[in-house]
Amino acid sequence: MNNFFYLEGAYLILGAFALLITLFVTTRSFMAKGAMKKGLLWVSLVVVVMVSAHYVITSNRMAEVAAAFEKGLPIICESRATRKVAQTVIVQKSYEWRLEAYNFISPNYTRPFFIARCIVK
Repeated sequence: MNNFFYLEGAYLILGAFALLITLFVTTRSFMAKGAMKKGLLWVSLVVVVMVSAHYVITSNRMAEVAAAFEKGLPIICESRATRKVAQTVIVQKSYEWRLEAYNFISPNYTRPFFIARCIVK
């Protein structure tokens, strides 16, 4: 739960924006009575379900990647530095990678990789 705002911050902001749009639209004069309550309730419910589902899926994948890394299995991480060539990096203990606070770090590579952006090969 300590990574919740880090992982879901952007989605929480998008959800708040959707709620503001819902609030604006449902308070217009052409909307029926009670539309604001219904609209905010349903949009809030959808946002909560979607953000919660994304968090659970991402947390489970992070745990799976960490366990596989400890077993010595290869991990594929997205490289956001280069978009044309070598968009992925293979992370493995035998290649001098280590896991520190949800980041894969190597003395042979200039930048760390956050574990949430990786999958087991």
